[in-house]
This record gives sequence, C-alpha cells and structure tokens, in this order.
Amino acid sequence: MPAPLNEWTASEIATAVNAGKVTCEAVTRACLDRIAAREPDVHAWAYCDADRAIAAAKEMDKRGPKGPIAGVPFGVKDIIDSEDMPTEWGTPIHRGRKPERDAACVALSRKAGGLLLGKAVTTEFANLQPGATRNPHDLIRTPGGSSSGSAAAVADFMVPIAIGTQTTGSTTRPASFCGIIGYRPTYGDMRLHGVMEASGSVDTLGILARSVEDVALYRDVLVGIPATPIATVERPLRIGFCRTHNWDAIEPSTQKSLEEAAQTLAGAGAEVRDVGMPAEFSGLNMAHRTITGFEFARTFTWEIEHHWNEISDTLRGGRLADGLSCSLETYHEARAVGERCRAAADVALADYDILLTASAFGEAPVGWNAFVGVPVFQMWTMLHVPSITLPVFKGPNGMPVGAQLVAKRNGDRGLFAAAHWVHQQLTK
Repeated sequence: MPAPLNEWTASEIATAVNAGKVTCEAVTRACLDRIAAREPDVHAWAYCDADRAIAAAKEMDKRGPKGPIAGVPFGVKDIIDSEDMPTEWGTPIHRGRKPERDAACVALSRKAGGLLLGKAVTTEFANLQPGATRNPHDLIRTPGGSSSGSAAAVADFMVPIAIGTQTTGSTTRPASFCGIIGYRPTYGDMRLHGVMEASGSVDTLGILARSVEDVALYRDVLVGIPATPIATVERPLRIGFCRTHNWDAIEPSTQKSLEEAAQTLAGAGAEVRDVGMPAEFSGLNMAHRTITGFEFARTFTWEIEHHWNEISDTLRGGRLADGLSCSLETYHEARAVGERCRAAADVALADYDILLTASAFGEAPVGWNAFVGVPVFQMWTMLHVPSITLPVFKGPNGMPVGAQLVAKRNGDRGLFAAAHWVHQQLTK
C-alpha cells in the first residue's frame, strides 16, 4: 500500500507532480491534515494558514506546476522573510512583523515550483531560549535548536523539506535529535538576503529533509543552479574518523555507535583511518563564542536599547553578556584563530573524502522548554566547511542520534555522494 502523500520525499512529490500523476492540492492537503492532527502536541509552526495554502495549491494546479520542486510544500524558520506571512524572529518584540518581500531562499524555492506552507518555530532570535516546539519522537524532550520547528515538522511528516539556519549547530543538532538529515553548506554559497542576521561571520542557511537526494536537490535550488543528481561513489571512500577534542563529552553509547560505524564502513570497503585535528582546534569553540557574541550584540543594538526587558534572561546573561563585554581586540584575536584553523583544516582534510564525527553528545535531553542541546560538536561551523547529519543511530532510550560527515570547503557534491553511500551502509 502506497505511503500517504505527506510521507513522500520532495523528489518523489516533484516527479509525480511534473508527470501529472498527483496534484499540488492533494499533496498540500495531506500535509495540512498531518499538521491538524499533530500540531497541538508538537507545536512546530509559528504561522500556518491552511486556507491560504490550499488556495495557493489550487492556483499552481490551474497554471500547471513545473520546476525541480514542483508542488513540494516547504517550511522556513521564522527568521526568514516572506511577503505574504509574518516573520517574528521568535520574540514578542517583533510580533506581527510583516516583511514586504520574500527572502532570496523563499523566492528561489517558489521559482522552482515549491509551495511555502508556513513559518516554523525558532528559538528566540535563533539563540538558546527555547520556543514551543517539542520533539515529535518524545514530547517531553527538546527537538534541539535553534531550527526547532523546521526539524520537528520534517521529522513528523508535516512537510518533506524545510529551511533552517546555522550559526553554531542550529541545523545539524536538531536533525540529530529529531532523526532526520540536516545539511549545512559551505559558507557563502547560499544568499542570506531577507534572513535575520545573528553572526555574519558564520551564518548560513540549513536544509532539513528525510533523504540525501532531497538535500542535494534543494541545495541546487537554493544556490540557483540546475539540479544535478548525486554522483555514484566509484572508488573506496577515504574516511577520517575524527573524535575531536570533545570526545570525552560524548555519551558512551554514542561513542560506541560511532566506533562501530567506522568498523562497518571499513568492512564495506572504505579506507578508514583515525585522524586528529591540530592542537589549535581546541580553541575553536571559544573563538566561535567570542565572534558570535561580539557580532550578535551589535546586530541587535536597537532591541537592546529599546526592548531590553523583553529579551529573555537566557539571552541577556549569555550571548549578549559575552558580546557586550568583548573588546574589539579580543574579537580580532578570535577571528585570527578562525582564519588559521580554516587554513589548517584545508590541509587536514586534503587526504580524505569525508570525516566521520559526532553530531551531538547523544539523545535529545528531557526538558523541551529548558534546553536545546550543547553546541560543542559544531566546531566545523567556524571552519566554513560543509557538513551533514545522518539519522543512523539509536540511543539507550530508543531516541535517534545522528552521525556527522564533514567535507572540505566547496566539496558539497562529494559530500552528498559520500553521505548517500554511508547512509546505505549504516542502515542495512
């Protein structure tokens, strides 16, 4: 018996819609029915107007849908503008904010035939204060942050694809916690026009999906280039197993899963070697905290000056406190650390197709409204390299745990080919 339309991948939907086998309206209604059934529990959406979505789907069917994601409903994090929906940045300060135009990523998605279903919940200013979203696999646990709603909506079959953002681990960590695929591109590849800035030195979009094929397809849409199928791995992959400087912080069950994954991949024909990172990489997390705090505190000067008391204690005492107390000299020193480590990473990654590493310390923690996860396993964000989280493990409580694959800068297509092969081997 065929799966319900809301459980189809974006690639399957687009193929069927372009072939005239399925209507945009039917797909949209299936997703909306799922939202109606599950949203009271999951709380993935900051804004979703069912009547508006159905009307848009009918209009698409009338004019003849076309494009690489024709008829595919998608969600975007509520820090991403669209001209027809509010964008509130996860804060009461901007409640009711109505942009005048689409963000570049929304415009590109619509140009490619996609249908914007709504705005997914974000943490406050895409930072650490949780929103209302719960983990769809266990409602007492966090979905991760800050792309909380985007990850939960995809994981719970409300939409096949969604856009998040990543300044630290805001796409790859919730993907791990929610049991889906999360991709962070090479820094600078995707336009951020119309997206709330957090820290411009590291901000990127992120893609949440349920298949590697969908991630690759949507990446090409958001880069604004013709869609290219994932290449086939033609030779044994060179995989570096990287425990990083934070290995001791990883839960024992996740350590065991990663070590077993490395053995499985070696048994499947990959060349797997342990790889260490240069000693200076141990300072990357602190450099990242310094840079993002400094930039964040200046990006939100207006909010600080006019709405300080409406900002959460979590944010005021965390990233804003860090940023407001940081000197320009300290900021420049942290940027220099990042630049040196990026150059060293280019050398360290040269002998490998991908690195295999942790995406999060383990399962999603209990406490959906208190904690979005520890970000120390996302040093790769500072290095501007592409990474992807694959849902291949289970923790001791049966919750999903992801493995993270990392490639060299501008090696995104190779990362997709490797991720497709790795996912096949680890889910047999």
